[in-house]
Amino acid sequence: MGNRNDNEGNSGFGHVIMRLIGTAIVLAVTAFLTPGFNINGIWALIVATIVIVLADYLIEKLTGIDASPFGRGIVGFIVAVAIIYFTQFIVAGFNVSFWGAVIGALIIGVINALTPGRTM
Repeated sequence: MGNRNDNEGNSGFGHVIMRLIGTAIVLAVTAFLTPGFNINGIWALIVATIVIVLADYLIEKLTGIDASPFGRGIVGFIVAVAIIYFTQFIVAGFNVSFWGAVIGALIIGVINALTPGRTM
């Protein structure tokens, strides 16, 4: 029989969907709790979620840096802030100030620490 990795469940389609849903929920909660962090509508939330998950994936694959806010200490936190901040230039209806991105990354990090799995 073929060789199958036990890791296969972490890279499958279901895992991607769950990560997208988790990130969308975390972004919505973060926007609600954070001044200077606004998402105008469900479509902006969906597109921002896709952009953030894709940026996180690409940065992790290209540089090896885990871009979750507490993934790699200060470097991971700075990368998470940058991803959140620069997403506003790609997604219409997603507006965040610099300090909103910093506070948002902190909230996302706390939520990631309290929930199983990984969102960002």
